[in-house]
Amino acid sequence: MKSRPRDYIVGTMKARIVRIGNSRGVRLPKPLIEEAGLPEEVELRARDGAIIIVPAIRPRAGWREAAERLRKRNEDALLEPPTRTRFDETEWNW
Repeated sequence: MKSRPRDYIVGTMKARIVRIGNSRGVRLPKPLIEEAGLPEEVELRARDGAIIIVPAIRPRAGWREAAERLRKRNEDALLEPPTRTRFDETEWNW
């Protein structure tokens, strides 16, 4: 996520844990979310008595852009021909 200039710096804040159905939750103030640079989707982790909130990791994020950069540099070709297998020799028909 891009970092943007912010008009405020948020320090430590107190919050209450509230009931949300059968779960419990904490409402996070917008300035705190913006200062942390959190996107809409996050991952939660528990560690050493703390709950850690981090941006969600998206599988294969950035792969398309990386492939496009390789193609532009003409570095997207396989270095070695594929290894032939028994399937190629005995079962595959063109």
